[in-house]
Amino acid sequence: MASPAPSIPDTQLGLTPDEIQLLRRHQPLALSLHHHPHGRGASPASSTRTTSTSQPHALLLDPRSLAALSYHFDRLLLSIQERVNYLNAQTMRSVDMSNRRAMTAMEAADAEIKRFREVIRQIEELEGEFEKVRRVGEIVRGWRGRVEGLEGRLGR
Repeated sequence: MASPAPSIPDTQLGLTPDEIQLLRRHQPLALSLHHHPHGRGASPASSTRTTSTSQPHALLLDPRSLAALSYHFDRLLLSIQERVNYLNAQTMRSVDMSNRRAMTAMEAADAEIKRFREVIRQIEELEGEFEKVRRVGEIVRGWRGRVEGLEGRLGR
């Protein structure tokens, strides 16, 4: 009978409770993938054998188990990094699209401001013309009054 693989209780590794749960979840998976590298999980009997040769909830310290666990976590980190990269790219795409929409909105607003300023300029120009016409009208009315007054004197 083979001697049990050297191990250390996972509670003595200085890990947080969440990290211990992560290790407990991934160690059997890493070992089963190591024994069956093409993605086929280990049979229940082989998983039981792996854990029965060591202390329950312990980190196996043999080089093969540590290498399998290390490889598994490297692949897991790579998978997480790829997901982060994908999400970063999606975020950048969203920000870029938002910036484009904002730039389009700003350009449209600038065009509307320019058009509004032109309308105001034309209104001010028309107000100036209106004021000139009003003054001319007052002058004409004044002259008309004088002319009518002269006609009245001459016509008597």
